[in-house]
Amino acid sequence: MLTLQQLRKSYGSHQALKGIDLKIASGEIYGLLGANGAGKSTAINILLGFTRPDGGRATLDGIDLLADPRKVSALVAYLPEVVQLYPLLSGLENLDFFSKLAGFNYSKDQLRDLLSRCGLQEQAHTQLIGSYSKGMRQKVGIAIALAKNAKLLVMDEPTSGLDPRAVEDFSIQVKAFADLGGAVLMATHDLFNAVAIGSRLGIMRLGEIIHTLDTAGISAADLQKLYLETI
Repeated sequence: MLTLQQLRKSYGSHQALKGIDLKIASGEIYGLLGANGAGKSTAINILLGFTRPDGGRATLDGIDLLADPRKVSALVAYLPEVVQLYPLLSGLENLDFFSKLAGFNYSKDQLRDLLSRCGLQEQAHTQLIGSYSKGMRQKVGIAIALAKNAKLLVMDEPTSGLDPRAVEDFSIQVKAFADLGGAVLMATHDLFNAVAIGSRLGIMRLGEIIHTLDTAGISAADLQKLYLETI
């Protein structure tokens, strides 16, 4: 689904990305780990069209994202650490707005169904987003990804500030998105959750992916040991 080939980016003499290669299949959840400054945010910003790379390729479902950045908004859904929604609109109204922005016109019942599928309680559908917790905003964000038929869900530190129950709820929704055939790229410091929901993990250091591993073959304790040795 997503392929990065020799993606490079420098800021002056600093090499933020040193030619990284990465593939994420349909239905896969890929956790990108690394200390601050390792290059995770640079890779995400390139994928989202916020930053132009110095070289390399990025394709999603066969479409060159670097050649036509406008395709990004149609194919990619982004869940930042703080989900940016309109606080004076309800969850239902936010979902309706962003769905229409992506070219989809759903009925109110369809919008409610999407929110419910993403775990948002029915009484919260018409409450203002400004009153939502972070976990509730994330559920609306995932509903938006489903509504626009996004191929790729990109997340940056999605579990920071969430309590254990909210992390569990969030993990269920991300897995459900992947089960529908979406690809997920998750940049995170949450090693435990990365092992719990990820299919594969990559550990970055100084602009390079040093280790790539399957979560089926590693425990959270072993991952922490490898992570600390790497960074």
